[in-house]
Amino acid sequence: ITILRLSMGCSGLSFNSVPLPPVGTYQRSCEGGAHHRQRRSWVWNQFFVLEEYTGDEPLYVGKLHSDVDKGEGQVKYVLNGQGATSIFTIDENTGDIHATKRLDREEQAYYTLRAQARNRENNLPVEPESEFVIKVQDINDNEPKFLNGPYSARVPEMSPVGTSVVTVVATDADDPTYGNSARVIYSILEGQPYFSVEPKTGVVKTALPNMDREARDQYLLVIQAKDMVGQMGGLSGTTSVMVTLTDVNDNPPHFSRKSYQFSMSESLPVASVVAKIKTLDSDVGPNAEMEYRIVDGDGLGLFRITPDRDTQEGLITLQKGLDFETKSSYTLRVEVSNRNIDLRFLSLGPFSDTATVRLIVENVDEPPVFSLPLSKMLISEAAKVGTTIGTVSAHDPDSTNSPIRYSIDRNTDLERFFNIDATTGVISTAKPLDREVNAIHNVTIFAMESLHPLQVGKCIILITVTDINDNAPVFAIEYETYLCESARPGQVIETISAMDRDEPQSGHRFFFSLTAEAAGNLNFTLRDNKDNTASVLTMRGGFQRHDQTMYRLPVLIMDGGSPALSSTNTLSIRVCDCDPDGAPQSCGSEASMLSAGLSTGALIAILACILTLLVLVLLIVTMRRRKKEPLILDEERDVRENIVRYDDEGGGEEDTEAFDMVALRNLKLVRESGGKTRRDVTPEVPSLFLSSRPPPDNGIFRDFIWDRLKEADVDASAPPYDSLQTYAFEGSGSAAESLSSLDSLSTDSEQNYDYLSDWGPRFKKLADLYGHSDDGNLFAS
Repeated sequence: ITILRLSMGCSGLSFNSVPLPPVGTYQRSCEGGAHHRQRRSWVWNQFFVLEEYTGDEPLYVGKLHSDVDKGEGQVKYVLNGQGATSIFTIDENTGDIHATKRLDREEQAYYTLRAQARNRENNLPVEPESEFVIKVQDINDNEPKFLNGPYSARVPEMSPVGTSVVTVVATDADDPTYGNSARVIYSILEGQPYFSVEPKTGVVKTALPNMDREARDQYLLVIQAKDMVGQMGGLSGTTSVMVTLTDVNDNPPHFSRKSYQFSMSESLPVASVVAKIKTLDSDVGPNAEMEYRIVDGDGLGLFRITPDRDTQEGLITLQKGLDFETKSSYTLRVEVSNRNIDLRFLSLGPFSDTATVRLIVENVDEPPVFSLPLSKMLISEAAKVGTTIGTVSAHDPDSTNSPIRYSIDRNTDLERFFNIDATTGVISTAKPLDREVNAIHNVTIFAMESLHPLQVGKCIILITVTDINDNAPVFAIEYETYLCESARPGQVIETISAMDRDEPQSGHRFFFSLTAEAAGNLNFTLRDNKDNTASVLTMRGGFQRHDQTMYRLPVLIMDGGSPALSSTNTLSIRVCDCDPDGAPQSCGSEASMLSAGLSTGALIAILACILTLLVLVLLIVTMRRRKKEPLILDEERDVRENIVRYDDEGGGEEDTEAFDMVALRNLKLVRESGGKTRRDVTPEVPSLFLSSRPPPDNGIFRDFIWDRLKEADVDASAPPYDSLQTYAFEGSGSAAESLSSLDSLSTDSEQNYDYLSDWGPRFKKLADLYGHSDDGNLFAS
């Protein structure tokens, strides 16, 4: 250790430190009592302390000393600033500075402190405060670290030697300005001989040519970074680099086989896939995309081959229909090639391959085929029944050549206007045709194989009915012609036109004239305008409603057809009272009523009588409907929570006018009477007790239901749909016999009913029925 004494003009501090070059200057001035002189400049060094000191004693840093200190103990030294008293201590007597803690340069590289000499007695400074730096001296205590690791990189396969893959960077926390602690050298520990790394830059490069992805696509490298320029004793760190070889198109495609054979049905529709050809290519992605084409064969226009977007298989599709009887097999020569070719690898061979594909057509039983799937025919509406319209022809396309039978789909000919010969296919009329009703008939014809009836073909026939002149012209509309009383002779009162349901090819031409009976009338005349219209003109004036309210003018209309047809149409002309503008005000109907002497009051009286009669008729109809109301309650009527009380006690068994008891007792009487039972009442007889007696003969019920069925069949008022009829008929006999009290006269009874006579007049009827006489015989009144 070199001791530097820093002298000052009057007094000053001396610093003892380690031998390092001066790094700064410090200047101060001193003034004497009687004289003044310029201060001297002096230089002092930094203090240095090693980091990571592991000794047991405090580490000596340096020494402070003042010129004022004469060794008499009058001066003490004080230390302030970063780490004072906590890290650094000073001996106030001697000025020695020690480090009491272990320092780490990577946490803090230097400390700035202030030193001062004070008088021990009054604590006043004897020297101005001086600032100095304690710098932590670095040692190699940090290994290099790859902050961005681990790495992953991609490089194309077949890359030349020296192709850059990735750059790795290691960082050393030590001081790069001091020694070699932070100088890093890179090396590769794993990944040779495929890759190498630049020692100083950390650039990883390929070291072998022609690395094939198809052989191996990934490599794991271990890169080491070592400080101290890689010398012994240096610290090191490692990282991994995953290198993936990307694909290039260096493998040509090829078929898995040189020949293929597929079968297909002749009934396949167009655009169906008939075959799939697998192609192999070791490349992936766009480098494995294929293109196919048919280069030779006998099905160039019949088939097409395209790649599947997902699997890159070759799909052979049908472009036209197949026919086993025409050709039963096809042979194609197909070629496959890569869509994206890398010119660097053309030397590896042609990037295409060929194969032979044989397609076998399988025969199926096909339906008959018409020579024309759509035919158009013409027939005149004047054609007679049985006239031939045309002929259809179909054949069996199979080798069996089954005979054909023809028929008409009656769903397309509901009115059966046409017939077809089942053997020859000749279509003829079955009914007279009317073009004005239906001008075009769309009929479907079926062709069925006689040997295989399930094989059915069909075609459509459009039968157009041509027109003949079979409809006479008539008025175009229903004319309402008004004639003013003030009309002048020669005045046009109506312009009429005609219509004809026929449609001649040259268009309509109508001729108008008056009939022979009307030609000599003195009231009106007709003028043909030669444009399919005619004008009606008056021949005189002075028309009066009182004289005649209505004129009827017969008009003869003739068409220009061959033969020409005509019709007589009557034009009604009503005489009216008109305003000055010629608008009718009151016409013939009102005038005739007034001329008959009927006043307005008489008309009102007639209308009142008519309304009264209508009201009476409605009342009578309503009363009759109420009498015919059914006895059962309406299903929609709500009878809940309603109490109905009746005070009518009925007439008992002697009352035979309320209903016919015989109809309920004997079925035979009902049949003989020929009466019809009521249908508005649905009797319901619930079974309250189960009987163990044997069931009655089913024949009785069968006859009963049969009679009711025949009755419903001939009933015109029965509904035209299935209905459920319920009958409460139990048969003509009963094992328990009759339970009615009416038969008690002929039965023996041990019960004595004489006490009924003592109950008063209310029970006199029962006493007379069930009481006993003196001789012990039953009696009844």
